Amino acid sequence: MLFRLNISLFAASIALSLAGCSGGDSATATVTALVAPVPPATTLSLAAQVGKQMFFDETLSGSRKMSCATCHDPKFAYGPPNDLAVQLGGSTLTESGDRAVPSLRYKEYTPAYADLLDNPDGISVPGPGGGFTWDGRANSLADQAKIPLLDPHEMANTSPANVVAKIQVSTYAPLFQQAFGGTVFADPAAAFNAAVAALQAFQLEDVSFHPYNSKFDLYAGNKIGGTLTAAETRGLKLFSDPATGNCASCHYQGAGLGGSSALFTDFSYEAISVPRNLAIPANNNPLYYDMGICGPIRSDHVPTSANAKDAFCGMFKAPTIRNVTNRKSFFHNGVMHSLQQVIQFYNTRDTMPELWYPTIGGVAKTVNDVNFPTYGLIQTQYVGGTVQKYNDLPAAYLANIDTQLPLDGRAAGSAPPMSDNDIADLICFLGTLNDDYVATKTPPISGSCVN
Repeated sequence: MLFRLNISLFAASIALSLAGCSGGDSATATVTALVAPVPPATTLSLAAQVGKQMFFDETLSGSRKMSCATCHDPKFAYGPPNDLAVQLGGSTLTESGDRAVPSLRYKEYTPAYADLLDNPDGISVPGPGGGFTWDGRANSLADQAKIPLLDPHEMANTSPANVVAKIQVSTYAPLFQQAFGGTVFADPAAAFNAAVAALQAFQLEDVSFHPYNSKFDLYAGNKIGGTLTAAETRGLKLFSDPATGNCASCHYQGAGLGGSSALFTDFSYEAISVPRNLAIPANNNPLYYDMGICGPIRSDHVPTSANAKDAFCGMFKAPTIRNVTNRKSFFHNGVMHSLQQVIQFYNTRDTMPELWYPTIGGVAKTVNDVNFPTYGLIQTQYVGGTVQKYNDLPAAYLANIDTQLPLDGRAAGSAPPMSDNDIADLICFLGTLNDDYVATKTPPISGSCVN
C-alpha cells in the first residue's frame, strides 16, 4: 500500500538523523539566513532582459561561437548537453576545461562561501559551505559569471574591456544603456560589472532557473499527481536513511525562502576522493592534483608548503541533485557517466576498490569472472597486485576523506550498505526530482519504478 510522508515530517526526520557533512559530531548550530533572490516576475527587469540576451550571445566569446548556453543548455536543466567530462572552449573551441560543468538551476539561495558556514539543518557542526563553482571561490552569480567570460579555456576574452567592447556593438547595446545608464560604456570596468550583474539578474528572475515543477514538488505540496510509487517511496527512505543511502546528509535542504520546495543540497563540501580522470589533460601530469578548496584553481587556501597539513584539501561542493538522472557526466572531474555508476561508487568504493582505482603489480585475467561487476570504471579483473585507492589525492590528505555512510571505510570484501535492488529504488526516487513533470490522471501500474 502506498503512503504519503508529510514533507515537514520528512524534513524534520532528516535533520534529526544526520551527523553532518563537515565530518564532525552532531552539534546544535544556528542556521544562517539564506540569501534571498529577487522574486520571479512575469516581466523581467531591464537588467534581466540584458542578461538573457547576453546568456545566448555567442559573439561574446573569443571564438564567437560559444555562449553561456553552450555549456549551460536550458534543454538540459542549464547543464551540459553532452557526456564530455569537461567541455571544450577557447579561441578555437579546442581547449579542454579543467572541471565538469554544473547546472545553473536552483542557485538562488546559495550563500557566500564561508570556512565555517552554519549548516541549514540546524544540527550539524559548521564547516566549509556556500559559494559558487566546485570550490566556492565565487560568492555570487555575478562573480561566477566573470570566470567563464575571461577563462582562456572557456569564452576566452582577453580582458573585461574586451567583453564590454563586444556588448557595445551588439544589437542590445541600447537596452544595456537603458538598464544601466546612457554613459555606462564610458567606464569599461563599471560596464563589465553591470554586465555580470545583468547575467545574475536573469538567473534570479527567470523562472526557468528554478521552476520547482518536478513530481517531488507535487508530492511535497500534496498536489494531484504527486503520489509516489512503491519503488519511489522505498527510494526516498533510502535517500534519508543514515544507515544505508544517507544521501540526505549532503543533498537535502528544506524549503527555501518564500515556501519553495527542497533544494537538495546543503551547500557543504566533502572529500570523497573520486578517481582521477586522465581524460582531463592537466591530469596527465602526475604532479598535478585538483584538490578543490585548497587549490590549485582556488588560491586562498593553498597549503603553506608541499604536503603541509590542510583540512580543505580534497573538498568539493555538494551540488543540487535536482535533475540528476538527466545528467551524463558526474562529479567535479566528470569521470563517471551514469547515475547507477555514481551510486555504485558510493556503495562499493571501500568494499570493492578494484572497480574504481587502478591495480598496480597484478596479473590481468584473460576473462573476468562471471560475477565480476561491469558497472565500475575498471573493466579488467586482476589477480594480486595493489589497488591504488584514492589515486587523485596526495597521501598527506587522506585523513580529510569523509567517512560517513555509505563511504564509511568498511573493509574490502565486506558487504556494501545497499543491495542492487536498493540502488534501483534510489534511482527511481531521484527521477522524481526532474523538472517539467507531467502528471497523469491515473497512477502507472507497470514499469521499473512502480512496484
